[in-house]
Order: sequence, then structure tokens, then C-alpha cells
Amino acid sequence: METQVAVLGASGRMGSLVERIIDSTEGLVLHAGLTSATPLEEMLGADVLVDVSHLDASEIAVPFALEHGLDVVVGTSGWDERRIASVAAAVPAGRAAVFVPNFSLGSVLGTALASVAGRFFDSIEILEAHHDKKVDSPSGTAVRTAERIAAAREHPLSPPHADQEARGQLVAGVPIHSMRLRGIVADQQVVLGGAGEVLTIRHETISQEAYVRGITLAIGHARSSQGTTVGLDGVLGLGELLGRA
Repeated sequence: METQVAVLGASGRMGSLVERIIDSTEGLVLHAGLTSATPLEEMLGADVLVDVSHLDASEIAVPFALEHGLDVVVGTSGWDERRIASVAAAVPAGRAAVFVPNFSLGSVLGTALASVAGRFFDSIEILEAHHDKKVDSPSGTAVRTAERIAAAREHPLSPPHADQEARGQLVAGVPIHSMRLRGIVADQQVVLGGAGEVLTIRHETISQEAYVRGITLAIGHARSSQGTTVGLDGVLGLGELLGRA
């Protein structure tokens, strides 16, 4: 049975990639490509909305899609725990909302490893870099990583001099430093300092091909699950594995 997919943010870099994946994947059919100027009603009749737009549009489109019987895959940056919780509380029975800050398998594994290592270090900071066209900062991936680290720890982090602007934006007790540079796709380093040692967990995206498998898996998960899933780690079922680590 074919899955009809609507794409919000179709004119952007990620939107173009999602449409290419749909065109080349058996069982997926492009129902509509929407931009910020497109009436939301054009998504009606689709099975899934893949949202890779910007936060202002996303916060309107995601509830609209769920209310009208679509499952949703959200790859738009800016969906923090508070925003996700507000949508999760209103997901209709039988529908699925999948929030994926980063569709790269390597990136989600890097975040997972950082959440394990973060239990054992009390000095932790994140340095993230993206291409110069990315508007928001810090990235959704960096925010998700900081939140995962904090959730895994027994005690909250207390970084020194966190009130100084140059120390980065504090997310869940973790300073995040953002760079926007030409020549970069995406690069994240989680730096963990301890007595006499430093551990760095780094993931670098070389091209958008890194997102293909994750996008396909997320769409499939949205069609086969119910309720809210956060992170590609949730799609992959890494939570149970990490709980044993």
C-alpha cells in the first residue's frame, strides 16, 4: 500500500532532499510540496506530513496535520521539550508525531554516547557548527544532546561563569557554542573534561546523504506507531539499550 507524503518546507535544502527520497523510494508518493505561502489545506488527503520548514510555520502546521488525520515527522529545529510536550498532550488516538532533530544515524549515536559518558564527567560543553544559511542557533541536535545528557545524570551540571555571554547558551546546564560557516554541513563536538583527561565525542556530516536512511526510517515509524516519539534514537529503539549501559 502506498504512503502519500506531504512535505512542508519543500523549497528548502532539506525539503528538496525529502522529495528526492520520496520519488526514489518504493511505496512512497509525493502528495504535495508546501512552502510557507501554501495553504495548509493542500496537505489534506496525505497520510504523513514531513515538516522541514521553520519554527513559526511548524508550530501551526503540525497541530493542523494531526487534527486532520495525518501522522507527522518533524525535522524542523526549535522544538524543545516544552513545545513537544504541548503537542504530545494533544496527539489524537491512532496518530503519531515523530520529532527528529537530526536524521543522521551517526549523529544520533553520538548523542547517545554523550548521554552515557555525561554520567561520569562534571565539565561538559558542546561546540556545534553548521552552514551559514542555517538561521537558528543553537541547533536542535545540540539542544537534544544537552537535554539527553542532563536527563542521564544523577546531579545537575553547574558550569563556571555561565552568566557571561561568551560562555555560550546554557541548555539543561550545558553551555552550547554555535558557529555558522561556509563550507560546513554539520559538525558537533561534545567535550567532557575530568581530572587529568578530556574526552571528545564528535560527529561530522559530510553531505546530505547522511540523512537519507534516517528520513526513510522516520516516515515508516510514523506510519507504524502511535503517540509521540522524540529523536531518531526513539525510532531505532536505542532507549532500552542505553538504559543498560
